[in-house]
Amino acid sequence: MKKIVFATNNAHKLQEVRLYLNNLYEVVSLKDIGFNQDIPEPYDTLEENALAKSQTIFDKYQIDCFSDDTGLEVEALNGAPGVFSARYAGEDCSFQDNVDKMLAEMKRQTNRKARFRTVVSLILNGEKYYFEGIVNGRIAEIETGTDGFGYDPIFVPGDLNTSFAEMNLEDKNKISHRGRAIAKLVDFLKSIP
Repeated sequence: MKKIVFATNNAHKLQEVRLYLNNLYEVVSLKDIGFNQDIPEPYDTLEENALAKSQTIFDKYQIDCFSDDTGLEVEALNGAPGVFSARYAGEDCSFQDNVDKMLAEMKRQTNRKARFRTVVSLILNGEKYYFEGIVNGRIAEIETGTDGFGYDPIFVPGDLNTSFAEMNLEDKNKISHRGRAIAKLVDFLKSIP
């Protein structure tokens, strides 16, 4: 089985992606290849940040690699936090810090529309490819559920009444932004002889 690096140390993301690629590739993490540094994400777009991660790994190891960057885009906040979603509450914040800040920002908002957008950057045989996944939804007024990570307890997808954190991984992957982007990546990888 061919090996491909997913340029992440996020165990939740790795688990989600391995479900998609388990019959096609052996998906290894940064930890698996002995890469223990933080890869800076200094850019203003998801595309540039995703590419920065995959390019760093490809340049160092010359191995096929993909990475992602995801942003929560809230309409009432003019698309914020967007590319800054992971550090919305500050540079060394926790998932909970971000959730708390978002709930505080949205306290008096009637427009709760939001979307998650993921961009996957793939470097395969030295060529660059991008795949995008979007899921529309809304920001809940309170946290619900204990599964998932990040903003999952306050993001309600589509016209459902359950947050991402209330869904099992398989159901979430069927409709999630990352799931949609990875599905496009998988289709592309399957099309290559």
